[in-house]
Amino acid sequence: MTSFTPHITVATIIERAGRFLFVKEHADRRIVLNQPAGHLEMDESLIQAAARETLEETGWDVEITHLVGIYLYTAPNNTTYQRVCFAGRALQQRKNHRLSEEIIKPVWLSRDELLEQRELWRSPLLLRSLDDYLSGSLHPLEILKD
Repeated sequence: MTSFTPHITVATIIERAGRFLFVKEHADRRIVLNQPAGHLEMDESLIQAAARETLEETGWDVEITHLVGIYLYTAPNNTTYQRVCFAGRALQQRKNHRLSEEIIKPVWLSRDELLEQRELWRSPLLLRSLDDYLSGSLHPLEILKD
């Protein structure tokens, strides 16, 4: 019998002046663009994980404000991810904050700038979740139950 263990991940969409916070990072032996994202850790809520991952990968403290969507994605290597995407607000950037080791740098991009770099996308979920956000798919955080 084959074992199936989906990975639970979180991601954030942080908008500021029409631009969105992404990270340029090393993944699968190449440089990719992704939203601040990562795995849920033991004993933390999805909201806590989203804020933590955003800080670790970008140096930005954020306030998580809404749930954008819950996505199921199977990567080319057949790993399945359940990705919980949140919207949030940038509060402050911590100067000289040490970023996660796979991160090259955080970048602020417009949707058009993101489209120009499609070959760097870590997954198609970048555009899908961003477009869901832009279309108003913003759900109250109270929908999540611990």
